Amino acid sequence: MTNIIDKDRVLIFDTTLRDGEQSPGATMTHDEKLEIAELLDDMGVDIIEAGFPIASEGDFKAVSEIAERSKNSVICGLARANFKDIDRCAEAVRNAAKPRIHTFIGTSALHRAIPNLTMDEMADKIHETVTHARNLVDNVQWSPMDATRTEWDYLCRVIEIAIKAGATTINIPDTVGYTAPAESADLIKRLIETVPRADEVIFATHCHNDLGMATANSLAAVAGGARQIECTINGLGERAGNTALEEVVMALKVRNDIMPWKTGIDTQKIMHISRRVATVSGFNVQFNKAIVGKNAFAHESGIHQDGMLKNKETFEIMRPEDVGLSGTSLPLGKHSGRAALRDKLSTLGFEVGDNQLKDLFVRFKDLADRKKEVFDDDIVALMRSGEDADDHLQLVSMKVVCGTGGPAEATVEMEIDGEDLTAVENGDGPVDATFKAIRKIYPNTARLQLYQVNAVTEGTDAQATVSVRLEEDGIIATGESSNTDTVMASAKAYINALNRVIIRRGKVGEGADTREISYKDVT
Repeated sequence: MTNIIDKDRVLIFDTTLRDGEQSPGATMTHDEKLEIAELLDDMGVDIIEAGFPIASEGDFKAVSEIAERSKNSVICGLARANFKDIDRCAEAVRNAAKPRIHTFIGTSALHRAIPNLTMDEMADKIHETVTHARNLVDNVQWSPMDATRTEWDYLCRVIEIAIKAGATTINIPDTVGYTAPAESADLIKRLIETVPRADEVIFATHCHNDLGMATANSLAAVAGGARQIECTINGLGERAGNTALEEVVMALKVRNDIMPWKTGIDTQKIMHISRRVATVSGFNVQFNKAIVGKNAFAHESGIHQDGMLKNKETFEIMRPEDVGLSGTSLPLGKHSGRAALRDKLSTLGFEVGDNQLKDLFVRFKDLADRKKEVFDDDIVALMRSGEDADDHLQLVSMKVVCGTGGPAEATVEMEIDGEDLTAVENGDGPVDATFKAIRKIYPNTARLQLYQVNAVTEGTDAQATVSVRLEEDGIIATGESSNTDTVMASAKAYINALNRVIIRRGKVGEGADTREISYKDVT
């Protein structure tokens, strides 16, 4: 079987479900694995490493079902260099339309010492296990783990053995993130030039991010001749993680002037799968992460905001729409300028003259010095010159009963446009019961995105500040309340957020900006 592809095509090998899940605490359920695999398959990933079948019965079942369901991608399982692992892997991927076995062994001196194998003994083992895998499937990938710290002559020797035994892809792992871009490119180039029959296989790169160079090393390897990049969504993986899929794909897309290689990835689906992986893995994406971080397309500096309003290309090298976002964010803060404030006012439906803007800007700066971020609702409040908003929903009273005897019960009385309404609901704890009672009084489709409690002071009588974030049809609103009674603060924060949603329904028209707003209530 030949494994040759278009020389300008780079295969994307995603190992989120294998290496990514090895991050401590990132274990996914069976259904979550199936969901992520379907998203990867749909976005155009060439090879999905679905798991390590010998590791557990659950991993075996997940790989097996992913293999059966996959429509486009090659489905790959990982196996150590022994017949038992390889047989289990072959069984797991056998129903895939395009199955692959990925087998590996540590080839550096450090790794050879663990099983106490001589160079010759390890070479024999590689020949036997790759041959065995190739007898089970046509598509075999082999990896010399810790390749970047393996002696050059020995690395060439074992790669030649693996190719002769039937490997169709040779993956070169930088297992501990030790190499640098120039070394990465040179290593691949020299291997292709030196190892017999290297032109008959695909060379791949698998880079870890211990020194923060995984993406750079992967792209350098492609420049050296590699035509498969192993990566994960959000860079999830062991220790500091792996090469991030979104980074290499967008780098190839944006810098095709110096990196003229292409992938089959639908980039507009990147943001959706990034957020889904973050949710199911429990690993939130850092705000300043490239491509998919919250701040990747956000501009607070006044100079940057002014430039963005005049020409987006001044401070953005890619369009947020290219990765599935609706547009750029211009969050307001103490570094923002008049141009950004005027733009924000316009999106909120306020048109102001120069003198009014000058006065408002002074009060805005004063507020921004006291808050980390100024939300839309803060701007609305400034326009109202500090007058209280006419809240549609108001809490009148509430009573909550909870303990070990049964589910919590909340009785909530609210006033809605002058009418008193009461509801009683049970829930999984006092806050859940309270929120359910509020939803019963005021039915709505707003989804709870965030519920957070922070103590303001110390002691059992400390004030608790509760923050609630809701989302409804693209409108995101936050409410905040402080009280020595945490459940009371929770109820008020939730109602405050609902009130902000109601305000925005009336303020924001179709196609307008619907970024976060907040409302703070302190009692």
